[in-house]
Amino acid sequence: MIKDYPIQERPRERLLNDGPDALSNYELLAILLRTGTKQMSAIQLAHHIIQQFEGLRHLKEATIGELKEINGIGSAKAVELMAAIEIGKRISRLQFEEKYTIRSPEDGARYLMDELRFLQQEHFVCLYLNTKNQVLHKKTIFIGSLNTSIVHPREVFKEGFKRSSASIICFHNHPSGDPAPSREDIEVTKRLVECGKMLGIEVLDHIIIGDQKYVSLKEKGYV
Repeated sequence: MIKDYPIQERPRERLLNDGPDALSNYELLAILLRTGTKQMSAIQLAHHIIQQFEGLRHLKEATIGELKEINGIGSAKAVELMAAIEIGKRISRLQFEEKYTIRSPEDGARYLMDELRFLQQEHFVCLYLNTKNQVLHKKTIFIGSLNTSIVHPREVFKEGFKRSSASIICFHNHPSGDPAPSREDIEVTKRLVECGKMLGIEVLDHIIIGDQKYVSLKEKGYV
């Protein structure tokens, strides 16, 4: 049990003395868990959880049901962990809520990287901008494999008219982590660019998000 650990090695005391940065992932998780089971301490249970999910990446997307499958995690602990994870997600997005301005593909990729990079399905997302390239609205247009029959310009530009957008930047993720564009990605981009010209809402870019990598189809010459 944690009480069997020397006081200076217990996660709570270490956080008080050394700050949260000094703690490992499993020590921070142990603080959230508070207690373990008859067979293992909170620290050992935290180790077990992180091993089960192969690190924080998959734990970030865990469901209540998946958490409760772990011995020692009941409804209360599962809910507390989900709440902590969600708070972390929301804090990471706070910096972008005050009229984030996109001046480059890097700015666009930074805005959605953490949201899209871990998703297990492709998400096609549009950012709608004003004349100063400030984000007015974000909308997920569809979820699934990208192709020209699914990504209909009507759905993309309808929101643009609704928000009186001057321009749009399109995004989608590659769950493989490799952001290299496919033939379908390029065809969808060209179609949307042409429609934007006719409708008077410019498509500034289509950015493909990988794992800490991105490809701008504008920089590749397709926009």
